[in-house]
Amino acid sequence: MEHYDVVIVGGAVTGSSVAYHLAANPDFDGRVLVVEKDPSYQFCASALSAASIRQQYSTAVNVAISLYGIQFLRELGERLAVDGERPEIGLNEGGYLFLATPEGRAILEENHQVQVANGADILFLEPPLLLERFPWLNVDDIAAGTWGRTGEGWFDGYGLMQAFRRKARAEGVVYRAAAVTGLERNGSRVTKVKLEDGSELSCGIVVNAAGAGGAAIAQAAGIEIPVRNKKRMIFSFDCQDPIPNCPLMVDPSGFYVRPEGKGFICGLSPPSDQDPDSSDYEVDYNFFDEEIWPSLATRVPAFERIKLGRAWAGHYDMNLFDHNAFVGPAPGIDNFYLANGFSGHGLQQSPAIGRGLAELIVYGEYRSLDLTALSFQRLIDNKPLVERNVV
Repeated sequence: MEHYDVVIVGGAVTGSSVAYHLAANPDFDGRVLVVEKDPSYQFCASALSAASIRQQYSTAVNVAISLYGIQFLRELGERLAVDGERPEIGLNEGGYLFLATPEGRAILEENHQVQVANGADILFLEPPLLLERFPWLNVDDIAAGTWGRTGEGWFDGYGLMQAFRRKARAEGVVYRAAAVTGLERNGSRVTKVKLEDGSELSCGIVVNAAGAGGAAIAQAAGIEIPVRNKKRMIFSFDCQDPIPNCPLMVDPSGFYVRPEGKGFICGLSPPSDQDPDSSDYEVDYNFFDEEIWPSLATRVPAFERIKLGRAWAGHYDMNLFDHNAFVGPAPGIDNFYLANGFSGHGLQQSPAIGRGLAELIVYGEYRSLDLTALSFQRLIDNKPLVERNVV
């Protein structure tokens, strides 16, 4: 029976980040296997998301995670180069723009204080300053906005995932195209990983980074995690009129929009009572017509004259407890680690999460950034890590 010191279930951006950070750690000399059921990555969230990064969160740990993330993305070409070939992900630091009505202004101010106190470069803008920077914006009902002057923007998420994967393989990580069908436990340890072809692997440590399949992998280890798959649709469009210096804008109504090439992409999370668990990839164009476009055209009058382009759907592994990931050791199992429930933040958080889990595995503790706030213990204690800025 083959043995690996670390078996990572899920080879998209989080799993590949963990693999890279382990293999690149000079204090780790073990064998690492990444098991990925969809080697084409056609349906993974890393390839289907809006691929952006922000520091505009309401919790200090999320701000710190993304501050490291943007540093990593800026240095990506050097960090993840293989044989002199530097990966390129088209990082565009256009910033996020969060808008608030009078009812939401106090929360925007409180969030801004957390962000600035933790080192984020975020400006608080009153309506006149908003119009000065973004003259195409309708601010009739807006009390204030916050804009990331640096450190926020968007990039090629698929490119980031592939850069992690290529570098991990160059560092000796083995990737296997297979589905994990089960785990075998002996007391407080997972001892075997079972694959769909009937083979079994002996393991020292298992990392659950299975994205949409994370809840099933956790269940195979005997743990229930409140993570469910929620469908999110992204719509692209072209606009006849120029919209200069457009950031990734988050409207009080909930929609977001950002530039993509010469056009734009946008999306909206439905209300929780209209957001069932999902496994399909069907696009509902009526959702754009009825729920997104009216608010879009109200906020940016030029968006009344647009041409809808292609659209696609993907899935968030949504943590129903508090919309933050579970990261770290699983309760009652000595060698099973969680990286699940990122709720749409996985791409931007993958550098810090990969580094943190690698440190935890190698040293038994976080050394660079303490991620204890994301531990599963908060669910056991019923103490959610409340994040106000969920997009």
